[in-house]
Amino acid sequence: MTPLSTKSLIVNALTLSRVPLIFVYLVFAILGNFSESYVYPLAAILAGAAAGISDFFDGMLARRWCVVSDFGKMADPLMDKVYFIVAFPSLTWLAAMQGESRAHAVVLLVFTILWILRDQWVTFLRAVASLYHANVAAMWLGKVRTALSFPCAGIIYVYLAFHRFWPSSAAETGLQVCFVVEGFLILLNLYSFIVYTRSYFPYVRRAMGRE
Repeated sequence: MTPLSTKSLIVNALTLSRVPLIFVYLVFAILGNFSESYVYPLAAILAGAAAGISDFFDGMLARRWCVVSDFGKMADPLMDKVYFIVAFPSLTWLAAMQGESRAHAVVLLVFTILWILRDQWVTFLRAVASLYHANVAAMWLGKVRTALSFPCAGIIYVYLAFHRFWPSSAAETGLQVCFVVEGFLILLNLYSFIVYTRSYFPYVRRAMGRE
């Protein structure tokens, strides 16, 4: 096997690792919710963090080693989607199970639905635009949204996993931080929705025969 092939395998392995890692996170997050031990939540954090870090290193190494591929361009965003489709509903479930704040569970539910709808809408827009050979590469806004969502999901999970062990004042502060983070993510997703719609909706109009 040539060094170039080995480098490609390493990059692709990093990309694909996000799926098993996020499910490892899910298992430990569920176990941690029914345990008084710190071990399960810490294991969940490590697995989730490793999955998030893989998103940074696979692209960086692919560019540094000159092994950027069509497979990687398609697999990377898919692995990101799997990560968040698992991570954000699990956070909503944790908030609902704990019952410490119904408002928090509702905000997480609204955000999770918005996240999934935004992704499906953008996928549709890109599919239509591709019929007219438009450039459907990921925009900088999409990359920023993904990059920021990894640490934001981690912040929310740390609160949900550990706030029961904190003094009431610290727990209240943590909840307020979560509301700020979630509000930011909601606004970021709405902005992304608008930007992508403005960019690609002309192709939808063409496909509908209006232009």
